[in-house]
Amino acid sequence: MRKGILTIAAVGLLTTGGLTACGDDSGDKAASTKTPKIGVILPDSKSSARWETADRRFLEEAFKAANVKYDIQNAQNDKTAFQTIADQMITGGVTALMIVNLDSGTGKAVLDKAKSQGVATIDYDRLTLGGSAQYYVSFDNETVGKLQGEGLSKCLTEKGAKNPVVSYLNGSPTDNNATLFKAGYDSVLKPKFDANEYVKGPEDAVPAWDNAQAATIFEQQLTKANGKIDGVLAANDGLGNAAISILKKNKLNGKVPVTGQDASTEGLQNILAGDQCMTVYKAVREEAKAASDLAIALAKGEKKDTGQTVKDGDRDVPSVLLTPKAIYKDNVKDVIADGYVTKEEVCTGAYAKLCADAGIS
Repeated sequence: MRKGILTIAAVGLLTTGGLTACGDDSGDKAASTKTPKIGVILPDSKSSARWETADRRFLEEAFKAANVKYDIQNAQNDKTAFQTIADQMITGGVTALMIVNLDSGTGKAVLDKAKSQGVATIDYDRLTLGGSAQYYVSFDNETVGKLQGEGLSKCLTEKGAKNPVVSYLNGSPTDNNATLFKAGYDSVLKPKFDANEYVKGPEDAVPAWDNAQAATIFEQQLTKANGKIDGVLAANDGLGNAAISILKKNKLNGKVPVTGQDASTEGLQNILAGDQCMTVYKAVREEAKAASDLAIALAKGEKKDTGQTVKDGDRDVPSVLLTPKAIYKDNVKDVIADGYVTKEEVCTGAYAKLCADAGIS
């Protein structure tokens, strides 16, 4: 992996210790007497390609390298399936459970049951509000949103937009990350709305990050605004692509900057084509590495000190937060060089020349 593209916060501070910021050791003693086995529940495969193409791959690589047993399953956005998978994993003898919750209610129920059975737990990528996970591993999600807000502002300025109307396609209302992303981009854009530099357009949350619903919602936004939307703050690449599909129908693609997140193959291609302003790259390999290191330690009945905490109500959750990176056309090559996606995946067909023009060799 290329060094320098990502600042990694706290990963280097993960050190095995006896007494750490983790105040709850209910799962540690039980885990130490059992054969280490790690369960991972991913949320879906529709909201973002990353869960299957990146997270699963990098977690599997880490667990295989550590020679520990593991079971990775995907709940496919089904809360009942999520709980059933968790029950099966707990019954099947996992000593550590890592989840990406579908919502905090379902996540809390699973985490609490795992805790009652002496299974150590990690919130992966999404914090379960009111939950009981012993660790939380993610990115600095307010910074993700701030980069999106700054990116949209940059692209609007480059297009010479005057008093642009900006619409929001927020993430799922049940995902705490979506709340953090919005806090980040609001910190950039709200002062511009308040100063009458920008005009606040339609705003909607997209249930379950559903891309098909996002297209319908954005089409309604465009109609409501009488076709006058000058910029779209889309919370991830899937939602961004949904907006772009409607802009294409109205011959507005490339004229209206659209943001994204996840540095998906599709998102990067949209950036190269000029239809998407920017995306936010989160080096999932590093997130998976940090989480797997913690999971492997917990599965063996060990603890690690992360050197960071995140507040969840009255609870300080030991955490690892990584730093995201803004991606524009001129640094799409960095994502490929980092091994997150391949040149072959991005630079296909008509995108081959666009890749060459962007310095991707």
